[in-house]
Amino acid sequence: MEAITTTGTFFDGISARPRPVTLRLTFRLEIIGEDVARDWSLLDLRASDAAPPLMRINHAQGPESVEFADAPFAEALTARCPDLNRTESGGGIARLVLWSIAAGVSVLLTAIYGVPAASGLLAPLVPQAIEAQLGRSVDGQIATLLDDPPLCNEAAARAVLDRMTARLSEGMALPMTPQVSVRRHKVANALALPGGRVILLSDIIDKARNGDELAGILAHEFGHVAARDPMRSVITAGGTSFLLSLVLGDLTGSTVLVTVGQAAISAGYSRDAERAADAYAVAAVKRAGGDGAALAAILERITKADDEKPDATSFLRSHPFTAERAGRIRALAGEKPAGPGLLSEAEWRTLQGICPKPVKIDGGKAKPGGGKDKTAPTEEL
Repeated sequence: MEAITTTGTFFDGISARPRPVTLRLTFRLEIIGEDVARDWSLLDLRASDAAPPLMRINHAQGPESVEFADAPFAEALTARCPDLNRTESGGGIARLVLWSIAAGVSVLLTAIYGVPAASGLLAPLVPQAIEAQLGRSVDGQIATLLDDPPLCNEAAARAVLDRMTARLSEGMALPMTPQVSVRRHKVANALALPGGRVILLSDIIDKARNGDELAGILAHEFGHVAARDPMRSVITAGGTSFLLSLVLGDLTGSTVLVTVGQAAISAGYSRDAERAADAYAVAAVKRAGGDGAALAAILERITKADDEKPDATSFLRSHPFTAERAGRIRALAGEKPAGPGLLSEAEWRTLQGICPKPVKIDGGKAKPGGGKDKTAPTEEL
């Protein structure tokens, strides 16, 4: 039997990715491509609706199909394939639809329930080197999502922040040494990332009234780091993105990474995780010589500011703050310690200057090195 060839496009019925192939028709239909090799019986081929000159051929035993636009090839295929225009029984189509729906539902249920449950088991098993590398990637992705706000590293203020970080970390059994960065941003927020990374957005420093309040916010994020909450959140986001990408046919590394970065910004934690982070923060601030109740004070103040601005986005958007939570923080903190607190007045004033205001010159442009204020909606991890 004379062989006839043409070119076409193969679809596997699982992803939406088209694959260029060569079709060879003899007493069977061979489909050959870079990662495709099929040898179909002509008895299993069924024609599907398509606008000429395009012809679409489905395989009766599965979801795979090919398309081509070659009239002579279509005529030869029609002549050699007796059942090409045969209509399948309703039961077979119904079964295929039902199985497709069941498969989709199973993937969604796995994404909603299975992945979060598995993330709690997997997070403690991730090697620190891998977590650190992931943290760097997520940090860069977050900077992009926030419109690349500049880093704040005024030397004297940076030294004060480093001393505060060391005092809050001392004796608190963190799985890794925290790495705290500050970025200029007009949103009061703090983000905990894998690998012990914590990002402070500068407006949270502006809204704090003393070093103990900022220490409470910072130690709260250290609490999430200690519990490996950021790693668990990233595993959940990445696993869910991976599963949904399989269904939607959009499985790329960049898609998963963007989803992970967005999750690091917007994902909230459970009430139990928040209570644990609050308790960690109070213990860390008290151990360092500060007032553990200062965390409740700044959160209450931000809550009031958000009530006055319903569209405001802050540290509390994914940390629902209640009077019960404030009372629990104050009960854990106990009596306010004597003394100036974690930082002296001079140290606090120095730390407040970690993001020097850009000097406006040349018709409103920021002086080089000063950075620009950039805003983007964000929620705290």
